[in-house]
Amino acid sequence: MTTDTHTGGAGDGVQRTRGGYDAATHARLAADCAQIMARYPDPRSALLPMLHLVQAEDGYVSRDGIHFCAEMLDITAAEVSAVATFYTQYKRRPNGTYTVGVCTNTLCAIMGGDELFEELSEHLGIGNDETTEDGAITLERIECNAACDYAPVMMVNWEFFDNQSPASAAQVVDDLRLGKDVAPTRGASSVCSFKAMSRVLAGFSDGRADEGTGAGTPTTEGTRLARTNGWEAPETAPAPADDPAPASKDAPAEPAAAPATGGEQSSAERTAQGPADTSSHTQTSTSSTPPPADSDTDTDTKPEGGK
Repeated sequence: MTTDTHTGGAGDGVQRTRGGYDAATHARLAADCAQIMARYPDPRSALLPMLHLVQAEDGYVSRDGIHFCAEMLDITAAEVSAVATFYTQYKRRPNGTYTVGVCTNTLCAIMGGDELFEELSEHLGIGNDETTEDGAITLERIECNAACDYAPVMMVNWEFFDNQSPASAAQVVDDLRLGKDVAPTRGASSVCSFKAMSRVLAGFSDGRADEGTGAGTPTTEGTRLARTNGWEAPETAPAPADDPAPASKDAPAEPAAAPATGGEQSSAERTAQGPADTSSHTQTSTSSTPPPADSDTDTDTKPEGGK
C-alpha cells in the first residue's frame, strides 16, 4: 500500500493513502474487498460490489472510492469511472440518508405514480435526483420497481412501500425526516440508511433477509386460484428427435456441416433483380443468371414511353 502524509483542511497531518482514505479506513476496506474478490474467478468481476462498498463508506462513489477500487483491481481510474457512471444506483455526489424512488413506469403511472412523484416533489421542494437541504431525502423517478401487482409503488432504500397514495407517501417521508421508525409493507421490518443498504448490496448481510413478508396476496393470487380450481398447465408433447436411434455415449459427435454456398437464405448465388445488382459498384456471382430482356425488372427500368 502506497501512503503519503499530507495536511488536510484542518491541518490534521493524518497519514493517508494515495487514493485519499486514511490508513485505518484503507485497511478496513481492503479486508472487505479481499472477501468480495474471493467470490469471483476473475477479480475484476468484483468491481460492481466494490463500488457499493465504497458508496457505503462515503455515501456516494467518491474520487477516493474510485481510486481505491482502481488500486485494488490494478486498473485505471478511468475504467472504474466508466462503470460507476453507467449504473444509476451509483451516485456521483453525496446522496440523502434515504433514497425515495417512485415508480413512474406505465402501470404505476396509470395507477397514480405520476401523482405520487408530483406530490413528493412539491412537498419536499426538490426535483428528480435532488436532495433535501437537511440531507435526509433524495427523490428519484424509477423506471420499474418490479412490483406491478402493488401499483403505485414507492421504495425507500430499495424497501417496498406498496399501494401508495399521495397522502401516505408524504407521511412516509415526513416520518423519515423526523427520525421515526418506518416499516415497509413487505420485506425487512424497518428501513436502514442508504449507506447500510449499500453495504448489503456489496454482499455483506445485515441479518434482515428473512424478516417480514416476501410475497403478498396479490403476488400469489394466481397460484391460489389454480390450486382451488384444480388448474394445471397442459402437458407438452416432447419434440421429435432428428435421429430415432439414440446415439451411444461413447460415439464421437459428428462435426457440424459447414453452410453450403448458395443454400437457403444465402446471397452468394442470388439472381440479379435490378440495376443495383449489376452496377459497376456491386459484385455479383459469375453463376448468376441475368433476367430475360422482357422481364418485369427490365420493363421497370426503361424510360417513360418505352424508348
